[in-house]
Amino acid sequence: MAKSELGKLLGLAGDVRIDFIDSPALQNNPLGDPSVRPLAVYVPPKFDPKGSKRYPVIYILHGYTGDVAALVSARPWETNVVQWADRLIRERKMPPMLLAIVDGNNRLGGSQYVDSIHNGAYATYTVRDAIGHVDATYPTIPNEGGRAVAGKSTGGFGALYLSMTYPGVFCAFASHSGDSNFRGAYIPEFARTQRILEGHGRDPAAFVDAFEKKNKRSDDEMHAIMLLGQAAAYSPRAAEPFAFDLPFDLNTGEMRDDVFARWLAYDPAEMCLHKLMELSRLRLRYLDCGRRDEYALDIGARMFAERVRGMDLEVRHEEFDDDHRNVGYRYAVSLPALAEVLEFA
Repeated sequence: MAKSELGKLLGLAGDVRIDFIDSPALQNNPLGDPSVRPLAVYVPPKFDPKGSKRYPVIYILHGYTGDVAALVSARPWETNVVQWADRLIRERKMPPMLLAIVDGNNRLGGSQYVDSIHNGAYATYTVRDAIGHVDATYPTIPNEGGRAVAGKSTGGFGALYLSMTYPGVFCAFASHSGDSNFRGAYIPEFARTQRILEGHGRDPAAFVDAFEKKNKRSDDEMHAIMLLGQAAAYSPRAAEPFAFDLPFDLNTGEMRDDVFARWLAYDPAEMCLHKLMELSRLRLRYLDCGRRDEYALDIGARMFAERVRGMDLEVRHEEFDDDHRNVGYRYAVSLPALAEVLEFA
């Protein structure tokens, strides 16, 4: 088949296909986000969709404010995840395989890849609709041993969460700077978000409306909408726009422990303590994070690794000298590690 224009633009030996899937799990969601989503699929050099060879798939989850377009875009002096996979395959550091980049964006900047009555069923969309499309369209190895999941930041959280929540779907995960230890990562954002919302009548809907109309947003505003996105995922109240509970009092800023307890139920550092069976069946548990991460997610990764090792399970945990941003080069480490445990046919 002729190479796509995107494949040529990225200088790939393989290629990238952009498919569109209509996800039943995302239909009629309260935020009005589209149910038709792009799905980018990287195919390796000499890929023959009608041949006898079958390929494992690594599912890639983007971070907060990301989407499929962002992960396949070309940027000077940087290598995106598709280009990393292509390079590693060309250099024989990884066998030929498929990558599938899932779109988990929504009006609030990200879905956290969980099912929410407020946002829509993004976990179901990922593990059922996206995987179902890939297995039906490409010559995959359509079982647990033929799939792994990886991501950075919110995508890293998604890799952890989905692996522990849907056993039997993936055989391995890689989490780069993934959200974990919510007490350390999220609580510092509560006060400044409460102050931002005060300027909009303490009304999240009014803030989002003003946010969307701006040409440029401040760092505080970006963190505020991220926290609203987390609330919509972790503590939804009803299937109505902006019907979610915040983990602090809108008037005083005081912590709402009952709401934050709902958040902690999604915290990988807490979840892992109750997921021995799910974690035991995985062939690789990989986490890394920069030691200067702005959200202290290096501590969360360390906590997760130590707690899982306390269950007598192996964890590959690495720390490196960097912060939270522009660490996509870590895929050069995780992709070959995942490939080592995947099944090939």
